[in-house]
Amino acid sequence: MKRSLQQRLQEGTVIVGEGYLFELERRGYLQAGSFVPEVALDNPQALKQAYRDFMNAGSDVVLAFTYNGNREKMRIIGKEELLEPLNRNAIQLAKEVAKEHPVEEALVAGNISNTNIFDPNDPASKEQVRSIFAEMVQWCKEEGVDFVNGETFYYYEEALIALEEITKQELPAVITFGLMGENILRDGYTVEEACQLLSEKGALVVGMNCFRGPDTIQPFVAKIREAVKGYIGALPIPYRTTEAHPTFFNLPDGGCSCHLPTETTFPTALDPLYHNRYELAAWAKEAKDIGVNYIGLCCGGSPAMLRAVAEAVGKETVNSKYSPNMEKHFLFGTDKTLKKHNLEYRSKA
Repeated sequence: MKRSLQQRLQEGTVIVGEGYLFELERRGYLQAGSFVPEVALDNPQALKQAYRDFMNAGSDVVLAFTYNGNREKMRIIGKEELLEPLNRNAIQLAKEVAKEHPVEEALVAGNISNTNIFDPNDPASKEQVRSIFAEMVQWCKEEGVDFVNGETFYYYEEALIALEEITKQELPAVITFGLMGENILRDGYTVEEACQLLSEKGALVVGMNCFRGPDTIQPFVAKIREAVKGYIGALPIPYRTTEAHPTFFNLPDGGCSCHLPTETTFPTALDPLYHNRYELAAWAKEAKDIGVNYIGLCCGGSPAMLRAVAEAVGKETVNSKYSPNMEKHFLFGTDKTLKKHNLEYRSKA
């Protein structure tokens, strides 16, 4: 029998693969810039394979890819009539893949996110945001998701509206913030204060995702852990953000030898700035050790990276059989049948 999210949290760490926007753009099925998940309708098999790859790499959750699949985004690209089919299809595909898990059926999460139209000084924008969330969460309820993930909020009040609409549908809520470079939410709340408030208002999991890599997310995650009694989550990007450049929006690449067509390396020239899987695994272990319950990676994360994160917190994944093992490698292996003249050449190769 499939355990609920709360049951899994009670019993141990939950691993969550996010970041489909970057992954599907990298695979060639999504346009950078608008970042609208049309793949759910245009290339459903590509989306199913991405779901499958992250699930087999250790994700306990198949997150329906409706990030940016809201009415405002669809309006911008002139395809508002496809809004409901896109949302429902993304969830239905997620449910199909979740059933494939050979050990225990994966959880399916609905997904809502920052709308980029919320304005704390404009009451009309708040009602528009509520309407956007209400219809998306309603479709989540009708399609039978296990919980709803509301993510990447940089205003506390927008996150609160998301929680309220999820709660109205009697669904468990995971709410995570994206913290921008000023180190405070844009309506003046600290991220730990915002998480504490949402946890007290009924969110099952609160925390942070996206925008920041392990080095610049972890200090704030530690503050959240101190402030919040309930479950907390952390899903950084896998890029080497720094104190001087805490988010990937303005992350420089001093080694770039070409003229970028974009103002910064974000979003299509971040490739040289990745953390390797071992650094990400070390972060995951640190996160678990301080009491983070819901751990994953966001934009830029790959299945191999997520598998390393899952294994670092003690999980064996479906695809752990493919985890690195250099024993048989002709230069770096330890197998006694390997040729000595090659092994001795390893430092010259």
